[in-house]
Order: sequence, then C-alpha cells, then structure tokens
Amino acid sequence: MAFTKSERLKIIVWGTGYVGKMVLRDLIGHPLFELVGVIVNNPEKDGVDVGTLIGRDPIGLACSTDIDEVLSRDAVAVAHFGPTAAHPGANFKSAIASMRAGKHWVSTAMTPWVYPPVCGPGEIDSVVAVCEETGKSCFTTGIDPGFANDLFPMTLMGLSGRVDSVRIQEILDYATYSGDYAPMGFGEGPEHTALLENSDILVYSWGRTIPMIADAIEVELEQIDTVWEKWFATEDIPYPFGVIKAGTVAAVRFEIRGWVNGEPRIIVEHCNRVTNDAAPDWPRATSAENDCYRVIIKGSPNITQETLFRDEFTGDANAGGCLSTGMRAVNAIPAVMAATPGMLSPLDLPLVPGVGTMRSD
Repeated sequence: MAFTKSERLKIIVWGTGYVGKMVLRDLIGHPLFELVGVIVNNPEKDGVDVGTLIGRDPIGLACSTDIDEVLSRDAVAVAHFGPTAAHPGANFKSAIASMRAGKHWVSTAMTPWVYPPVCGPGEIDSVVAVCEETGKSCFTTGIDPGFANDLFPMTLMGLSGRVDSVRIQEILDYATYSGDYAPMGFGEGPEHTALLENSDILVYSWGRTIPMIADAIEVELEQIDTVWEKWFATEDIPYPFGVIKAGTVAAVRFEIRGWVNGEPRIIVEHCNRVTNDAAPDWPRATSAENDCYRVIIKGSPNITQETLFRDEFTGDANAGGCLSTGMRAVNAIPAVMAATPGMLSPLDLPLVPGVGTMRSD
C-alpha cells in the first residue's frame, strides 16, 4: 500500500530519554508518520527545536512541557517513551490524558501492560474505562518485554511439531546503557538485595509474556517462579559511566519460569553484564562476541534463533535495541488504530510489517 504525504499519520512523541531520542532520529522525514508534537518533562528542553535536541539541524518544531497544548493538536496517536513501571502514576497519567484528547496510546514504558488479560484486580480498571469511554486503545510493547520474547518465540513455535520447552534469552553487556542500574543491583555488595531480586516484582516487570505464550498455544500454567544469580567482580571494572568495584555485582542472571505439566517449560532468561569480561562462564551469543536475543526451542525439531540489534552508526547493541524497542511501538500504530478499542496485546494485532521503513531518501 502506497502512502502520499496527505495520508501521513500525525503523531506526538511523549518522552525524550534514551529511547525517545533514538525514535525521533528516525521519525524525522518518515514517509508514513508526521511528527506534530514532542512532550518533554525537563524544563531545560522546553522550547528546544527537536532537531537540535537530537544533534541535527533544526526542523521548525519545538519541544514543549505544555501537555494540554500539545495533546490538543491534530494527531491520531501518542508514542510514549516515559519512565519505567516503577513509576506507574506517570504512565497512567500519560495514557489517560492521551486518550481523553482523542489519541491512541502506544508505549514502551509500563511493561506489566504487555499482556493486559493477566493484570490484577484494579490494576488497569481506570485505563480500561477510558478506552471504553473514548473508543481509543493502549498498546504497550518493545523488544524485551515485547517482540523478542513474545512474537518471536510464538512464531518459531509455529514451525514445530512438538515443543518440549522454549527458552527466551537476553544476553547483553550493559556497559554502554545509560539507564538506571539500581533495580538490578550492579555495583552493590553481597549483602545488598536488589529490587528485582524480589520474585513478585521480577515477574511483574518481565514475566507477563509467559502467560501470553501459554494462552497462545493453549496450555495451562501451573505456576511461575524465578531464579536469581549474581557474579561479583574479581577486580575493578571500568566502563563508560564509572567503575564496578572489586567485590561488587558486575553481572546478573535471572530466569522467570512458567511450569507446565510439572516442569519449567516456558523460560525467560537474562544474562546481563557490565562489560564482556564479567561472568565469563555464563551464556554468550554464538553469532557475535556478545549481545543477542536468542530463542531456544527443544522439541521436534530443535530450533535456535539469534537476533542482533546494532546501531547503524556505532554498532552499539544497547542503542540498536533501544531504537527497535521504540519503533516496535510506533510501527504498530496503524494496527492499533484498526483494532477493537481497548488495552491490546500482540495477540490482538495482525502482523506489523513496518510500512514506510523502506525509504527513497
């Protein structure tokens, strides 16, 4: 399907942190999406041209802290790249305000919403009510949680005759990631208990793709449990944002395990390091030095698939992954617009092929 300039979808970006800035880079001049507003929280960014903000020439569109004014602009959707699920109030505010302004809402922030059917009593009632009130939709996605551990494994399982287990791995060096390390406990001593060591919080943050997969393939989950391991630096490890001191956490490995028929059979696993020197005996990529998303299916046949995300300019895996996280949400906007209004998951949407991504410029 070809799109002309008059048919471009007007969208607003809310949030210009690491992911938001990466997305803005590729939205400027996009054939399908027309950027008509950018909402920022930092007063120092208020009035700054979007092009200037991302290190390019000015484009004649200024960032704004005036949420109501930007949301009053003609647009079909808000792409939200705000704070994590540790800040639910900010995410509720963004979703509800966007829909009440007549916009669909896609986001990478509130990761527990990747599969709304398993949200607890009262967890999303107010957002569901606004969806019904406005006829608009919310869709939370990314690559992890998101594409790499929902659509990717489910698609590969569709090639199988029998699946004994599916393991979905993020194997990533966090050294170039400028986000918040505190929830994983990097740089902390042996006595420290990181936020995500709490099994309930870990499942809340990363585990809701497991019941999504179970529902998709029509198996009953008996329980979900977790495993958490730490690796302590044997010497000081310098990285771009500081130093991991000897004797403190330099790598974390966790599993979130969905049990079926008495065994852990749907497993989300992270092996996250600060530099490739950490935890040398833990899983690594096989198709590159490190940094991949891998699906391992045991059954008939056995299937292994590694995916590498790399920034086109620097080759950095964190930058490439964060861009794909944001663009998964943005590219879903046409499908979200066409869906039955409500809080959506990937099971509610068709294939999202990325219309407009193959450009002539």
